[in-house]
Amino acid sequence: MQRQTGEHSILSSSETHSEDEAELSSEVLLSVVAHQGRVGLCFYDSKDCCLNFMVDTPDNELQQLGRVVAEVSPTVIVRRARQERYITQFLDQLNSSLRCKPEVVIYPNADFDLEVGKQRLLAAHLPFLSTSISPQDKFAYLSSCISFDSPLMMRAVGGLLKCLDKKRVGVELEDSSVGVPIIKIRAYTLRNIVFIDQDTYSALNIFKLESHPSVYKLQSGEREGFSLYGILNRCKSKFGSILLRQWFMRPTFDLNVLHRRQDVIYFFKFPRNSDLLTAMQSMLHNMRNIPSLLHKMSLHNIRVIDLQNLYQAVVSAVRMRNTARQLPQSIELFQEISEGFSDELLHIAILINRVVDFNTSVAENRFVLKPNVDPAVDEKKRMLLGLSGFLTNVARRELEQLDVAIPSCGVTYIPLFGFLLSVPRLPRMVAREDFEIKGLDFVFLSQDRLHYRSPRTKVLDELVGDLHCDIIDMETTVVNKLQKGILDRSASLYKVVDLLAELDCLMALTNASLEYGFTTPKLTNNRRISIMHGSLESEGRVKVITGPNSSGKSIYVKQVGLIVFMALIGSDVPVKEAEIGLVDGIFTCMPSRESVSASLSMFTRELNKMAQALNCSTGNSLVLIDEFGRGTNTVDGLSLLAACVSHWLRKAEDDVPHVLLATNFNSLLRLGLLPSSSILSPLTLETAVAGDELVFLYQLKEGVCQSSHAAHVAALAGLPNTLVQRAKEVSDLRRAGKPITQRDRASSAERAKRWKSVVDKFLSIDLDDKDLDLVAFLKKEISAVQL
Repeated sequence: MQRQTGEHSILSSSETHSEDEAELSSEVLLSVVAHQGRVGLCFYDSKDCCLNFMVDTPDNELQQLGRVVAEVSPTVIVRRARQERYITQFLDQLNSSLRCKPEVVIYPNADFDLEVGKQRLLAAHLPFLSTSISPQDKFAYLSSCISFDSPLMMRAVGGLLKCLDKKRVGVELEDSSVGVPIIKIRAYTLRNIVFIDQDTYSALNIFKLESHPSVYKLQSGEREGFSLYGILNRCKSKFGSILLRQWFMRPTFDLNVLHRRQDVIYFFKFPRNSDLLTAMQSMLHNMRNIPSLLHKMSLHNIRVIDLQNLYQAVVSAVRMRNTARQLPQSIELFQEISEGFSDELLHIAILINRVVDFNTSVAENRFVLKPNVDPAVDEKKRMLLGLSGFLTNVARRELEQLDVAIPSCGVTYIPLFGFLLSVPRLPRMVAREDFEIKGLDFVFLSQDRLHYRSPRTKVLDELVGDLHCDIIDMETTVVNKLQKGILDRSASLYKVVDLLAELDCLMALTNASLEYGFTTPKLTNNRRISIMHGSLESEGRVKVITGPNSSGKSIYVKQVGLIVFMALIGSDVPVKEAEIGLVDGIFTCMPSRESVSASLSMFTRELNKMAQALNCSTGNSLVLIDEFGRGTNTVDGLSLLAACVSHWLRKAEDDVPHVLLATNFNSLLRLGLLPSSSILSPLTLETAVAGDELVFLYQLKEGVCQSSHAAHVAALAGLPNTLVQRAKEVSDLRRAGKPITQRDRASSAERAKRWKSVVDKFLSIDLDDKDLDLVAFLKKEISAVQL
């Protein structure tokens, strides 16, 4: 398996016409499956008969999918029949916007079943595998080539392989028994994106989702636990947190992007800008999910609180723009906020504030206009206010005609019912028939008040009964016009989301840097990785780190991986000084999560990860290996490890990745199992022994560890002292080549003497003795000898 980075060569005019024809005739079939904001895809290029795959990644806005289509230029797009609407619409729009429109092939959902995808891949024509290989061995090998832990991508594989079989790409003239060949399988990453698989994310603890500790909130979903993302995520807005997660999922080695992020963090880290940082973060508290609000507005499903949130967000955006205009415009992000936040934002804020009376709207739970917005609405409201005194006079006249037992009455307007006469319920009014009053029509009872229609209220309904409804309808019309005006300017609002999300992420990273005392790394376009006071100062490309158990080898390797990762998202790093060159991928071979779906042993998964590092890494990659080979017997594990490291040492130096190997196989270096090379650096973690006490210094130096100090570590772990001493004694005897005797068993001479005694006793017994139990005698004597 190989990995490509989206780079495609462009044919020069000097190349032959036949090469041009071959390029033009090649087909690229892209299969994509999206579900709940995640995308998995794969594509087949007939030019090199290669199956390329991209592991499942978050892609809510489908920007990544758009980039893939732009880079690979598919001739065929394969998708499911019942796909989520947003992905279907996106693919349709994308297809219509492309100059060379690809053919769209739609298959039933059954062809995209996860198990179907796995079985079709196992049954595919793979010339690089022996035809006699068993299904189990084939699955084990393919597990090192493609990520079976990415369900969406594996579903896409099922659809792609069906399309290849139907179209018979490249084998159109062959017999039907000949399958479409897949000569290579390789991971695909977008241009300038660092390749990191899920095992690496898990091994480095970059993300860690865990259930809520409260049993009452188990259904609310998972939350981020103690992880790198959880530590660095200080974002104040939801869309800021979403963008930061995307940065973590797609680290980049594009220096322009990284320097842009570093400039903002560097600016806010100045002590004189601390108040500015706090003030700008407080403005982000009012930033709501603008895309969601605009979507509701387009469906005419917006509530008063939603429009109020949008108004507050726009006001905060205007304040952010005014603040950004006072900041150095040499920093790209500040300049883009200053220029990109147009006066349309101010126009939207003024328009909302001038039209909607939020206090009254919240109280009445409907949109209410401010005065002087619509003269017709104002006139009807004045008429409604003038009705108060008029209705009082109507109520007085109605009371004169009622039974003297009724002490009071009122006239009120109720939507859907109109004007009604309201009287208190008398004690004698118990049953339904007691509510009848001559000349009045009973309507309903509410809170001990009876409501009736009278001839006068009927006249009021005819004259002014629609006044309330008219006001509501007219105000709704005005608010709809307001919403249309906002939607017409939605492009400026989306720009606000993009730029403020980026600003939110960078201010969050600044807070983390200030709290933990991080340093800005120097990012270069060379292959050098140097970390001062982060323990990576050796120049060798392949670093073999030995040291006693518990001396910190594993932590050191993960530390370097996390430092490099943080630099590749633009963050400051926890070192005194660092220089990070181009890193196009981070590969790990470490103990991590197990996968039931893979149906592989832990050692096989370890071999798969090593195979991926050997086959996919380049001279700009970082490879982190921890205790490879411990899953099998010592000789086999050591042999495999030596072979893997020797593979890198024999390559040209420019093709050798940065390799950090932590191992307890000290004999790897002491026995000379590796070829001599200038790029090999043996390193060890220092310890000091004071009497019987072992002290870990956690300092890296050149050299090879001479002892694992397992006995000292066992004593520190709490094992009984007698066991530790015996283990140390056996270890010393084995190293010296001396025989090891068992303490709890007699020597061979003593046992021979005991056997002779048993024989003598047996020969002296009287076999004619009726009380003799020969079996019991033999068991007793033999047991005594074996002690």
